[in-house]
Amino acid sequence: MNQVLPKGWLDTKLGSIVDYGKAVKSVLSDVEPDSWILELEDIEKDSSKLLKLVTASERPFKSTKNTFKKGDVLYGKLRPYLNKVIVAIEDGVCSTEIIPINSEPFCLNKYMFYWLKCSKFLHYVDEVSHGVNMPRLGTSDGKSAPFRLAPLAEQKEIVTQLDKLLAQVESTKARLDAIPTILKRFRQSVLAAAVSGELTEKWRSDESKLWKKIKLQEAANIIDPQPSHRTPKAVEGGVPYVSIGDLKSDGTINFEGARKVSHDVLVEHKARYQLKKGDFVFGKIGTLGKATELPIDIEYTLSANVILIQPNTAVSLPKFIQYFLSSPTTMEEVARQSNSTSQAAFGIKKMRAFVCELPSLVEQTEIVRHVEELFGYADNVEAQVNAAQERVNNLTQSILAKAFSGELTAKWRAQNPDLITGENSAEALLEKIKEERAALAVKNKTTRKKKTIKKVVTKKIVKLAKELSNPIERVLATEGALSPQQIFDKLANDLSLPDVFAEIAKLLADNKIAETSKDGVKAVTLTL
Repeated sequence: MNQVLPKGWLDTKLGSIVDYGKAVKSVLSDVEPDSWILELEDIEKDSSKLLKLVTASERPFKSTKNTFKKGDVLYGKLRPYLNKVIVAIEDGVCSTEIIPINSEPFCLNKYMFYWLKCSKFLHYVDEVSHGVNMPRLGTSDGKSAPFRLAPLAEQKEIVTQLDKLLAQVESTKARLDAIPTILKRFRQSVLAAAVSGELTEKWRSDESKLWKKIKLQEAANIIDPQPSHRTPKAVEGGVPYVSIGDLKSDGTINFEGARKVSHDVLVEHKARYQLKKGDFVFGKIGTLGKATELPIDIEYTLSANVILIQPNTAVSLPKFIQYFLSSPTTMEEVARQSNSTSQAAFGIKKMRAFVCELPSLVEQTEIVRHVEELFGYADNVEAQVNAAQERVNNLTQSILAKAFSGELTAKWRAQNPDLITGENSAEALLEKIKEERAALAVKNKTTRKKKTIKKVVTKKIVKLAKELSNPIERVLATEGALSPQQIFDKLANDLSLPDVFAEIAKLLADNKIAETSKDGVKAVTLTL
């Protein structure tokens, strides 16, 4: 991102614009049954799409939530690399792992939304987020985050242009994302045409279709690779034991992730079958199908949940048999014939007796040639789509970088110099924000209700709170006895509920706090 700021712009901290981490709290009794209850799982990563809108009647909650208003920016601070940020479409409450932000009137919420999604901000939160498994952006780090402030009028222009450009990007992504499904249907239609004879109809010219109906066992050797159906014991550094789950959608096999079994199992399997070029497996339990050609240059064994098929090259081409068993027509018939209790099953006897229409070897050769040619075309299109998707995915950050470097609005600035300088500059804007926040702080101070503190320990507690380093001890020093839930409510911006329980257990063990009760609820208090 360009470090030379446009005229009238200013680099500052997020905490100078908003009081990051501060939110009004709500419990279930505060909301209506049809109120919106937002959790992080409802937001799609990166895209900022709202996946579902859930109400309080559908999602009753026990823990305290953050309250937000329509138009607020809702920022997911837990695992911030997921880039979960949305603008609220209506009032509601959300998880305390989501921070409501209202930066208006001097900084547009939509401008704030786009800034929180740009690479400069994302790189910062990646560096400062704490927690190994569940990293989160803490309150102090959030306030210290970089923020690039543009003049208010230019913010509006930036938002307008970003809305337009990123809508075009999303439209392009949607069209590209639809192509793999189209290609999948295309491949299936090719296979259907191949095994029905339609693909070679013109090739046959005036000759009639002379295909022979046979049982599959007449065209291939059908083998149960693990007839005991007992899964061998796993051993470290052993031989891969390939299961249906190891067959990947691209036709390859995940040997590294496969179960490893002893060399004795390999010896046993080699005595039962020898793999040849063109052999393939077919899933027979749970997931049916996924006909996958087997490599012959490495050693491995086959699971009991697949059938080994070794085509008889005197009457059939291996690829034709594989295409036949992969076709939608065949798979529909397999599904119809399968036994299904807890999971689908298509036994080896049924596979051997399965009826196959077999053309001559010459026509099989022509069919395989046609299929591979058409599949090659589809593969080429898919590769181009994948490359285009990668470019489009990078386009969003490229556009945001141009927006926050001023490049996107350079022409607009040249046409509107009065709207970005003097009292309209970002520097003047920041002063207005400071003045408003100072006035609000004074107002809050004069209207704040005085809290009742036990007279005997007032001075001692205030002094103690300043000396204590543990946040739970500090809260107990100022608030008195609290339940774990009440402690979490006070510290939700910095500690998760499991963290609160862990800290309480540690403090109890060290005799720094003691168990008590408050209003009939289990609580803890400082041991003074």
